[in-house]
Amino acid sequence: MKTPVRKLAFAALIALLSSGASAAEITLKAVSAFGHDTFFNQRFRTFVDKVNAEGKGIMKIQVVGGPEAIPPLEVGNAVRTGVVDLANTTGVFHANLVPEALAGSLAEKPMAELRANGGYALLDRIHRDKANMVWLARVSDGLQYHIYTNKKVDAGNFSGMKLRSVPVYRAFFQALGATPLQVPPGEVFTALERGVVEGYGWPSVGIFDLGWQEKTKYRVEPGFYNVEVGLYMNQNTWKKLDEAQRAFLEKQIAWVEAENVKDLKAAEAEKARQAGAKIETIAIPEAEVRQFRARAYDSGWKGIEQASPQYVAKLRELFGNVH
Repeated sequence: MKTPVRKLAFAALIALLSSGASAAEITLKAVSAFGHDTFFNQRFRTFVDKVNAEGKGIMKIQVVGGPEAIPPLEVGNAVRTGVVDLANTTGVFHANLVPEALAGSLAEKPMAELRANGGYALLDRIHRDKANMVWLARVSDGLQYHIYTNKKVDAGNFSGMKLRSVPVYRAFFQALGATPLQVPPGEVFTALERGVVEGYGWPSVGIFDLGWQEKTKYRVEPGFYNVEVGLYMNQNTWKKLDEAQRAFLEKQIAWVEAENVKDLKAAEAEKARQAGAKIETIAIPEAEVRQFRARAYDSGWKGIEQASPQYVAKLRELFGNVH
């Protein structure tokens, strides 16, 4: 009686293996450019948990680490070469590979509109052509950058101020008369403490993650640009996905982009928290706001044009608004 039972068990095992239930599941190695407990990693963590809970037999994401695993400015190259399959990062960090990626930060239209008007398709194609990367999703939309300072700014006059900067708004800070200095996030607290910088550019959320509120006295309004954090995939990995895997991933992408509506509430809550930490608001006079915004966007697009003039006119048409 034992032999037939063994044969049946063996046959069942063969049937399970040949059914493709296990073989069809793909494991994606992923990295985040942002620290585990920071705001800009929260949505990615939720996305990963959802994919792993619902994707059994189809797809699994294995997060290999954050900035401690791959420095943020090297994440784009890690995706390009296939060291990782997927990354939670920003085009700001791989603008050396794809200068046009900064258009995401200059977007004045929501991602849904960019998907409808061809803006997403164009920037995705540029990523594929230049860096072997697929732009899968945008996981922040509508959040702005602000200038934060530890000294009072008189009527939006930034002349001579030393501001911590990154390439995406370096030209803008220069247009304001400030001196931009590139300081790694981990060194900004000390730079503020020692007077190396008198302020910094940063999104409307996240300064508490880094402890910078202790050295910050003012936030300038209005904000500028549109903080872009996205999911980027190695193109070779994308090509390996079968129809079921792509359909599943696209469903998850639609879900995670719908979550972006929560960003504005997060910004409101953060500003209230900043007020509670005695960070005052400095409002640029209404008569100067239009000029402030025009300087921001004109300098941003000019920077892309200088690096790669081929696509800038079309990108600005699709991503921007007339000022």
